[in-house]
Amino acid sequence: MADPEQTETAEPVSKGTTSETKKARRPRSAKTELKPSPRKNGATPPLATSKAEAPVRPGRKIYSEQERAQKLAQIEKSVNGGATLKSAVKQAGTSEQTYYQWKKKARLPATAGDDLKDLVALEEENKRLKNMLAERLRKENAELKKRLGLQ
Repeated sequence: MADPEQTETAEPVSKGTTSETKKARRPRSAKTELKPSPRKNGATPPLATSKAEAPVRPGRKIYSEQERAQKLAQIEKSVNGGATLKSAVKQAGTSEQTYYQWKKKARLPATAGDDLKDLVALEEENKRLKNMLAERLRKENAELKKRLGLQ
């Protein structure tokens, strides 16, 4: 009798049971290994370092209002002297974006707290001027009454 595995009329053989159709599985450890990807330009990939070994980027510099004003004045002086804005900003040690942000803030009107202080100062000055005017008018009025003999 014929061998059932070799005859086509026998039960169909499931896929993957023969060595020809069965794919070789990768071992699990190979999936987790990190392989460096080949670079097109031939450069070597960066080495994986721990966070403790990574270079620390310095924090950004925060300038006071006075330092900002000095740098803005320095940049304006350089630009007025014939330098390009890009070179003047670079010479001052800032970026163009920072320059424009500082310039925008310098042009803004005073804040609400400053407005309130200005308003109080103006009210005090107004009161002082009114008192001066009232005193002057009283003196003139008294002098006129004296001349007319109404007193």
